Amino acid sequence: MSTERNRIVTPITEDFLRGHLDIEETADGLLPHRLPAWARRQIPDDLLTVAEAQPSGVRLVFRTSATSIDLETRPTKRVYAGFPPPPDGVYDLLVDGLLTARTTVDGGNLRTITDMRTQVAEFTPGPSGTAHFTDLPAGEKDIEVWLPHAEITEVISLRTDAPVEPAPKSGRRVWLHHGSSISQGSNAVFPSTIWPALAASAGGVELINLGFGGSALVDPFTARAMRDTPADLISLKLGINVVNSDAMRLRAFVPAVHGFLDTIREGHPTTPLLLVSPLLCPTHENTPGPLMPDLSSGTLKFKATGDPAETAAGRLTLAIVRDVLAGIVEQRSAGDPHLHYLDGLSLYGASDHDQFPLPDAIHPSPEGHRRIGENFAKLVFAHDGPFALATS
Repeated sequence: MSTERNRIVTPITEDFLRGHLDIEETADGLLPHRLPAWARRQIPDDLLTVAEAQPSGVRLVFRTSATSIDLETRPTKRVYAGFPPPPDGVYDLLVDGLLTARTTVDGGNLRTITDMRTQVAEFTPGPSGTAHFTDLPAGEKDIEVWLPHAEITEVISLRTDAPVEPAPKSGRRVWLHHGSSISQGSNAVFPSTIWPALAASAGGVELINLGFGGSALVDPFTARAMRDTPADLISLKLGINVVNSDAMRLRAFVPAVHGFLDTIREGHPTTPLLLVSPLLCPTHENTPGPLMPDLSSGTLKFKATGDPAETAAGRLTLAIVRDVLAGIVEQRSAGDPHLHYLDGLSLYGASDHDQFPLPDAIHPSPEGHRRIGENFAKLVFAHDGPFALATS
């Protein structure tokens, strides 16, 4: 800690961070990761390499009486060649659990994707920038700064008008969740309003979000990472990426899911474990993948390109995946009473789609994220839900 123009400069250390599984030390600060280093060495593509480094659900948590906070970071922003740049990632600041301020950070590195299908990209380094938060309430308080859910973020330092210290552990239950880009927060605008964050807030739990865009593919290294991560509650939302990448046929998918569950149970033999099937997505309900971008309307949407007739040969659709996952839980639950199933249509079904359609035919809108988070909290954290608090 040092002083600079009447400001206290505090380098960020790991004990300021929550919601990550690993930390990479950089020349200037820390880069949070949502998979451990050994797992990252097994990643076969840039899609997951980028997604796990985007700090969805990761936040800085500290205690201070400061009324002015500057957070220095170096974001890595993603743009698609030929398209307007997306809005900068947002930083949400909560005071004692209440959203109080939002801002963005200028500058940063630039990752320009030149081929949407292969994710080939050009990297341009850039300077760090600062998230400014002013006019905060006086007095001692707990601060959370939720980092952008879709923007790689190197955290460097805090500059404040009063000392800061890492906040003590909350004592709340830890919820470890794994899912697809929907769980990571695609199409949500703010990091604290992706659906897992909303559900975690309603359920009064600490979130570790392993939602990986395009990469909920029943990977063994993800299962082992979850096995080794302390958690009180675990959920898996599987299926959509297996279908839209056309990664598996039925013969491979069933034992892969069993193996994923077996691995998690090695480290969490009695932890409440919830298997969630896909949300409604008309694009893939009865049509297999692969999924391809569709620019025919002038905006980015997606379409399924598989042949429904090939389901007879084992190609997967969302309707088939729901039946498979329900059957797996029914088969295993006799010997595993802490294993539960949740039909994804109860989180986002036909009536929800009518009210809040999928803007790009795959990902929910911000309003859709809110609906999914509300439904998850009602069904899962409620007094009779699988994640209900035990009563004596």
